[in-house]
Amino acid sequence: MSRITLTPRIRTSPFYEAAVAAGLSDVTIYNKMILPTSFGDLKAEYDRLINGVAIWDVGVERQVELVGPDADACAQYFCARDLSNMKEGQGKYVAMCDYEGHILNDPVLMKLSGGRYWFSLADHDMLLWCKAVVAEKGFDVRVYEPDVSPLAVQGPKAHDLIAELFGEHIRDLKFFWFLETELDGIPLVLSRSGWSKQGGFELFLQDGSRGTELWDKVMAAGAKYDIGPGAPNHVERVESGLLSWGGDNTPDSNPFEVGMGRYTDVDMDADFIGKRALKQVLVDGIERLFVGLIVETDDVDVWPLAERTPITLDGEQVGTLGAIVYSHRMGKTIGLAQIKREVVDAGVTVEVTRPGGTSPAEITTLPFL
Repeated sequence: MSRITLTPRIRTSPFYEAAVAAGLSDVTIYNKMILPTSFGDLKAEYDRLINGVAIWDVGVERQVELVGPDADACAQYFCARDLSNMKEGQGKYVAMCDYEGHILNDPVLMKLSGGRYWFSLADHDMLLWCKAVVAEKGFDVRVYEPDVSPLAVQGPKAHDLIAELFGEHIRDLKFFWFLETELDGIPLVLSRSGWSKQGGFELFLQDGSRGTELWDKVMAAGAKYDIGPGAPNHVERVESGLLSWGGDNTPDSNPFEVGMGRYTDVDMDADFIGKRALKQVLVDGIERLFVGLIVETDDVDVWPLAERTPITLDGEQVGTLGAIVYSHRMGKTIGLAQIKREVVDAGVTVEVTRPGGTSPAEITTLPFL
């Protein structure tokens, strides 16, 4: 088995030592950092997420902070979504595009007190992009990576646990809204968010020296709920139809092709990067759609997918497969794909490329569950 060698170019999060002590067994690289992917029992980790509560080291979700007189205008220029009604304490799922309308990232944008914004990022070095654009446009803002690392608490029992730690008022938080608060003197932002559809929160630690302390406090309070470690769950996120930027999309995808059309406001008055190109996409017609696949196979041991693989129809490639898993809840093999719109509209059966051949697949809408 190959092992990852840590170097100064690959960072660990403030929760890494606690995760190792909890039995961390598998990792990957995300935003040039170590991202835990399993603690040795994927079934238990899935069950905990679906039925109980799990703690995740997601410190790899790096933040880009904007602060300064032009922060509002600058944040809007980066986002294809209208931010004119955004309030402090609110987060919004946004698309960040290049000038050709290709999606560069799909962060949650958070508007904090004091005229600050955080882009809570997927796997891409957006700090350099943001710095370059700010310099080019002359925005009066500071752009930097703050000392912020999220710790996720996910699952149906997460609300009870977080209410015990922070108070019953947290139950009134709307999805993607947050509080600037602390836990026994540990500064953090508590957000009702997380990369699952099972409910939960993210604790954005603002002092990297206190990662193990925060982990231990959550674990101690969560013992009565049978909390345990886990990681962003590949099976659950496919069942829920959650986009994995960089995995499910291709480099030339636009927001309409990855299910973000309802978060893309090309008719708003404000300008944003890619606006002209995205308007033209709507004139020309959206070429591909982000869809689910139900794959016809009796093999529950789904083959590994290290890269996007072709979706074909009558021998012609019509799309790409970004993820494939076996769902025990559905009793089916399912996948996420980006497929030509005319093929989706036709409702035909396509073929998924696999080692040694192909398997038929039915196109369906998302989410599966």
